[in-house]
Amino acid sequence: VIRARLDILSCPDDCLCERYRFSAQSIIYLDNILRPYITHVTHRGHALSSLHIICIALRFFANGSFLYNIGDAEHVSKATVCRAVRNVTVALKRLLYSFVVFPGHRPTRFIKEGFHKIAGFPGVIGCIDGTHIPIIAPSVNEGDYVNRKSFHSINVQ
Repeated sequence: VIRARLDILSCPDDCLCERYRFSAQSIIYLDNILRPYITHVTHRGHALSSLHIICIALRFFANGSFLYNIGDAEHVSKATVCRAVRNVTVALKRLLYSFVVFPGHRPTRFIKEGFHKIAGFPGVIGCIDGTHIPIIAPSVNEGDYVNRKSFHSINVQ
C-alpha cells in the first residue's frame, strides 16, 4: 500500500515543535548535514526522503514511545521506524566530534585547577547538567519518582 506522504515542513512551527521538538529551520539544517549519511540509493519510486527519515527519528527521540506508536503516527511500519532511528543515530554519532568539544582555548591543567579552586575536586575537567522531565505517576514505586519540588519526574542528564 502506497500512502501519500505528508509535507512535514508545511506544518506551523508550533506543531513541528510539539511533534518533533524542532522548528522547520532546525529540521532543514539537520537534513542538510545528515542527508549524505542517511539517503537510500534505490530504484524504487517511493523511498522515504531524508527529511522523513529524520522526522521519524526525531519523533521517536522526542516521544520515547514504542516503535509501533511512532510508525502509526508517521504512517510507516515498525521496521521502518527502527531503521530510521538507527540510521539517524549512527549519522549523528559520525558527526559527534564536530559538535561536542571541550573548550580548546585553555589547557586541561588550567581547567582542573579551576574546578579544584571552586569546589576542591581534584582532576575534574568538565561537568554534566541534568533536568527533571515530568511524568505521569507510575502505579509501582510511585514515591520513588517524586522530586524535591513535589512532582513526579525522571532525572535526565
